[in-house]
Amino acid sequence: MLASCASTSGGRVVSRKGTRITGVRTTAYTHSESDHIIYGARSAVGNQLKYGVVRSAAADWSVFPVGTIFQIEGSPHIYQVDDYGSALVGTNTIDIYQPTRAHMNAWGVRNVNIRVLKWGSFSKSVAILKDRQAYGHVRRMVSRISRS
Repeated sequence: MLASCASTSGGRVVSRKGTRITGVRTTAYTHSESDHIIYGARSAVGNQLKYGVVRSAAADWSVFPVGTIFQIEGSPHIYQVDDYGSALVGTNTIDIYQPTRAHMNAWGVRNVNIRVLKWGSFSKSVAILKDRQAYGHVRRMVSRISRS
């Protein structure tokens, strides 16, 4: 689990500083998908989903806490975890925001190497999630964060 200062995850050593993580499974999502349509182009933190110099990403916040900033090796783009999704909880998958279905489909599923530039905050993750625990996936994230 990535919540500790140094641990082993999937055969790789993970630390909190300048972490390079190999073989991260990434998928893509867009705001017009049926399960996201009720939120519009807003992230879980309430901001407009980003697709510029900094781009939005969704993850299990007990693995990649809200505010985590990373770069996919070989890409000039910077991503910030500002969203989560029920299908991501319990996985090491990161969902990359794409502005259209065509972009989303073009991304598909990719295993990439990432470099974490700045780790987010588990306490901020819990603060955002505390009033959303009517949902099972949110309760699982909060429970996993609390155990770390």
